[in-house]
Parts: sequence; C-alpha cells; structure tokens
Amino acid sequence: MQNRNPDIIIAGASIIDVIVRPADAGVFQTGSSPAEEIRMSVGADALNEATVLAKLGKKVRLETIIGADRAGEYIRTHCAEHGIELPEDCVREGIDTGINVVLVTADGERHFLTNPKSTLRRLTVEDIHMPFPESARIFCFASIFVFPRIGAEELRTIFSRAKSQGKIVCADMTKRKNNETVKDIACALKYVDYLLPNEEEAMLLTGADSAELAAAELKSAGAGTVVVKCGKRGCYVLSDSERMWMPAVEGARCIDTTGAGDSFAAGFIYALSEGKTLRECAAFANKCGAKAVAVAGASEWL
Repeated sequence: MQNRNPDIIIAGASIIDVIVRPADAGVFQTGSSPAEEIRMSVGADALNEATVLAKLGKKVRLETIIGADRAGEYIRTHCAEHGIELPEDCVREGIDTGINVVLVTADGERHFLTNPKSTLRRLTVEDIHMPFPESARIFCFASIFVFPRIGAEELRTIFSRAKSQGKIVCADMTKRKNNETVKDIACALKYVDYLLPNEEEAMLLTGADSAELAAAELKSAGAGTVVVKCGKRGCYVLSDSERMWMPAVEGARCIDTTGAGDSFAAGFIYALSEGKTLRECAAFANKCGAKAVAVAGASEWL
C-alpha cells in the first residue's frame, strides 16, 4: 500500500482472534459445549489500535509483520478495507501469522491460547521503518514487553528516533515477562510522552500497591504523562501539571473485555491528535473502552 502521508504510526503485532463466548472449563469434561458466539476478527494491540483509529477517520500506518498465509491475507484485506497503510515488505515467508483463541467467560474476562512462534512475538527493530514519515505527529508502540527481541535498548532506539523527528511518543504496555523493573526500562521511558499501562501491569513493574503510586514511580523514571487504565474505576492520570481520576462511564455493559485497553489507548491517541486537553483525552478514552466491552471482539464496536 502506498504512503498516504499518515497522521499516526502504530508499531506492533497483527494477528487474528478466534473468540468463543461464553466458555468455561466444563468442555474438558463433556468433550463438547455450546457457545453463544464463536467469531473471527483481527487482533493484537497494534492492529486493534490502528483499526479503531482508522474507523475514527485517521490516516494510520501500521509497522508490523504478518505471515505469507491465509491468515496474513485476511489481515491485509482488513487493512486495505479500512485504509490502514502497511509496509510493502511486511509479509514474512516461513512464519505463521499469529492466531489466538480467546476464551471469554460469562463475566467477560478472557483467557488466551497463543502460539509464541508465530508473528505475535517476532517483531524486531529492523521491522520498524525509520525514519518515520514526516506527516505523522504521533508514534505509538503497542506494546512494551510483547516482543522478546525488543528490550529496553531497542525501545530507546525507536523512541529516541521518533522524538528526534519531533513526534509525540506514546506507548502501551503488557505484563512484564521476565521480572523486569521500572529501572530496567528507564532508559526508554524518558523518551515517552504518554505511557498507557493498566493497573496490574503498572503495579507489577513498579512494585507499588496502588495505581497512584505506580504512576508516580513510572513518571519518576522518565515518562512524561502516565495514564493508568483501571477498568470499572476509570483511569488515573499523572502529568507535570495534573493529578486526577477520570471515572468510568456509568452503566457500561460488559460482554467481552478483549481489546478494551486497546480501544482505550486508541481513543486517547485520537483525542490527543485532535488537540484535546488531557482531561478530554482521558474522558474520550474511557468512552471508547466502555463501548468496546459491550460487544464481542476488539474493534467491533465502531
């Protein structure tokens, strides 16, 4: 797909989710179990965020890799239909496109079956095309701790390059994989303008026992503004000038939490790209997350 002068660049994984809802352990005793819904959709943090942003009207470039298989073809078709720009060399021979089976319990919580040898965790620095297009004001990495070959130094390389080009740098996060601490990634965090972990991720990384304390630790390590996603409680925001809780949307119905954090992040980035205040960005992000949990699938709410 040819360069369209993107507004936003998202870097990370692109996979397919097979969502089963509701699912429980009983199937292992019965051998077969009915589900209200079984569906296939695109998935992974980066593709979810890119899809939401594209549906909201932004021009998005997705720095990713996919396999030379039917699953990869499905993703390429999805991106073409939604106007998401892909690198011309993103297809990789000899690697399966990631496919996750997402088992969603009756209360909306998720359990994943994944293939770690697939494209899900294979992204490297060399797969991210730098320098970035001049037209893009925002770069987002989705997500820290997903890719074994992109550690602290590699993140520092990516983020510092984006900053040197005048980009606003955002980063989502997943759970640490090897008992990393906030000190281990401080060299990269100092280039991040907006860090978007959830409460559990932030507390595990910092050792803090609350969202507020975890945000303070992450900010002390160098992050510009920390936005901690706290599910039903909304989000906690800490910047140089503001310290606030943004309450969640009241009355939100939870069907499936798959991709809710990605929709939150995409909503925050969208509002940021529109010049909204920090409070407005947090409120819009909460709205996007609430809409996401009301339907099955990561980006089906738009």
